[in-house]
Amino acid sequence: MGMAFAKSFVKYDLVKQDDLLLIEKSAERSAALTAEKAGVVVDTIGPRVAEYDLVILSVKPQDFASVCEALAAVIKPHQVVLSIMAGIPMSQIQERLQHRQVIRAMPNTPAMLGLGITGFAASDEVQVGNLRRVENLINATGRSIYLDDEAMIDAVTALSGSGPAYFYYVVKAMVEAGRQMGFDEGVATLLVKQTMLGSFHLINNADKSLDDLIKAVASKGGTTEAALRQFEVGALSETLVSGIRAAQTRAQELSKG
Repeated sequence: MGMAFAKSFVKYDLVKQDDLLLIEKSAERSAALTAEKAGVVVDTIGPRVAEYDLVILSVKPQDFASVCEALAAVIKPHQVVLSIMAGIPMSQIQERLQHRQVIRAMPNTPAMLGLGITGFAASDEVQVGNLRRVENLINATGRSIYLDDEAMIDAVTALSGSGPAYFYYVVKAMVEAGRQMGFDEGVATLLVKQTMLGSFHLINNADKSLDDLIKAVASKGGTTEAALRQFEVGALSETLVSGIRAAQTRAQELSKG
């Protein structure tokens, strides 16, 4: 996800490649990034970090502790730390790094195509100008929403951060239904993918509510109504909501360590 951010910054000419310092411990991954000319690639956190305005923390939450000491030794007060780690609150980042200007964000994987959505919150110490500059950078990956309450990041994690997996889950089930009805997997996948794409554009462009859009397809006594009734029997809607709330609960647990 960190590379998705970096590539978007470069793509929209917000940051020059020579102004990107990429820290990658894996020798194999480091060599690949160097070959791609993705930026200046190094394998350890060192004094050079202090030369940059923005430090992006893009490591697994369980790896955060391993980078704290080295980063705390070189980071400067004027720098902004942008964390895209799940579950680690700003207060913990501030404490472990002894650093005050922290922004916490939760993107999702469509950011790799510049079609993501990112919810973000900022510590009180982040200067307004810095907040606007970071927001501009985040928007290169798609769209963003600023949250006054950091606690809502856990809800963002559950709804849009994990959301692509829910979407793929539904698509997979629909493709399987097509396969069971006699289509080969390729044809079923094409039918479902194009249906999802077109439906998304209708949501975005039709001046109708979701209920109205459903009613426009589900004529009384028809095939769509038969499917929707079966969804209700299986409590599909309630199950999806319950699953998303479970994701939120897990995000809250991670935030508490």
